[in-house]
Amino acid sequence: MSQLFRFPQSLKKTLFHYCPGCHHSLIHRLLCEVIDELGIREKTVGIASIGCSCFLYFYIDVDIVEAPHGRACSAATGIKRARPDLLVFTYQGDGDFAAIGLGDSLHSASRGEKFTVLMINNTLYGMTGGQVSPTTPLCQKTTTTPLGRDPQVHGYPMKIAEMLGNFEGVALSARVAVNNPKRVLSAKEVLKKAFLYQREAKGFTYVEFLSACPVNWKMDPLSATKYVDKLTEIFPLGTFKDIG
Repeated sequence: MSQLFRFPQSLKKTLFHYCPGCHHSLIHRLLCEVIDELGIREKTVGIASIGCSCFLYFYIDVDIVEAPHGRACSAATGIKRARPDLLVFTYQGDGDFAAIGLGDSLHSASRGEKFTVLMINNTLYGMTGGQVSPTTPLCQKTTTTPLGRDPQVHGYPMKIAEMLGNFEGVALSARVAVNNPKRVLSAKEVLKKAFLYQREAKGFTYVEFLSACPVNWKMDPLSATKYVDKLTEIFPLGTFKDIG
């Protein structure tokens, strides 16, 4: 009988500390499954930035480098250029990649740096207090927008995957979600493609995950998972560039 379940070798056997309903744990497992299936564990380096991503090294059994807030893409650039034989990925939140580190992020993409970015988009700053981020939808309440995001004051939400789809140095730009089984399987295939493209030195690869943040959204886990469906109306799922 074939084995139906196998614990990923790249995933450490320890309890996740993430809040109930948070999607980080699901994304961690998908990442580890892809690393194992591609047989790249001994050649993979992850870059964790500030935020919930800074706990990456507790759970994923590959070499992990901690970067200053917003500087993960710069750290990844240095490592990949020094050791192009390695598979390098960053694991960042929307506040980190798209706000504090936007300059580093966009310039890395425009240069076509050959590493992979996972941006976990929960539409706010998760760890540091639930503040408004570049991807916060209009009218969404956060600790710094208690009346809801006002476009006349805070601007409009940024659609990073669509933006990066216009960059010549980008080989893959996609947005996925993990709030139901079908989307989990689809997200894994996109993430695997991103690493394959990196291995083939095709260019910068970016996968954005819409992720639930029940505590900061002030929802129970089930409601937060359903809210991700509503977010897809603002941030549609799909691939915005794929050079094949």
